[in-house]
Amino acid sequence: LAFTAYTSFGLNYFDDPWAFENKLKMAFGRTKLGSNDFRTTDNEFFLENLLSYDVGWFANPYFSNTVRTVLAKGYKYEDDQTTNIANFFDPGYINQSIGLAYKVSKNFTTRLGVGFQETVVSSDLFAASYNVDDPLTDKIEKFKFDTGIESVSNLNLKLDDNLLYTSELRLFGTFDELDIWDVRWDNIFTAQVTKLINVNLNILLIYDINQTLKTQFKEALQVGITYTLF
Repeated sequence: LAFTAYTSFGLNYFDDPWAFENKLKMAFGRTKLGSNDFRTTDNEFFLENLLSYDVGWFANPYFSNTVRTVLAKGYKYEDDQTTNIANFFDPGYINQSIGLAYKVSKNFTTRLGVGFQETVVSSDLFAASYNVDDPLTDKIEKFKFDTGIESVSNLNLKLDDNLLYTSELRLFGTFDELDIWDVRWDNIFTAQVTKLINVNLNILLIYDINQTLKTQFKEALQVGITYTLF
């Protein structure tokens, strides 16, 4: 027995020369196999706000803010042991970026800027797990601030009359370790079955050494309702 709840909201406001774009993505899923208890299989909260100004250059100045965390408790399932490894804003990642955004074509945009990342944990338990605590001090730190470079590229491609492919590649590297980059590559194939019913295939790849040295990969197939309010 398995279920997944997936929502994706977008709200954009354009008033030349300003553009304000907002995106909210949430997903939560659980699975029960045999006599085992329910296990969490999907657990994501992602909010992005992007403000840009059209100055008539080849690229436009922008400011962005993103918030990433999980919606509920996350667990590591290993043999017969269940270990709590995450909770809402435990950890939480807040990123800001200031730079230039370039629209290569109507389907592809990319932006590059100076980035700031705040990593927040609520409990002492996760301070060391997510590389927030400084082991050289006696106090347990629950907040970490990093500066670096952020790059975000977006692709919206119509593959067929009823098939849309969207992709977002997000990279962040700190000035202290520019040879190591956090990677988030989010891909969604959307097939329109009827006017209201869509089928989504979501493929998400994450590489973040502060979480794990392994590359994380998620693939999910969803059937849902899509509707444009205005």
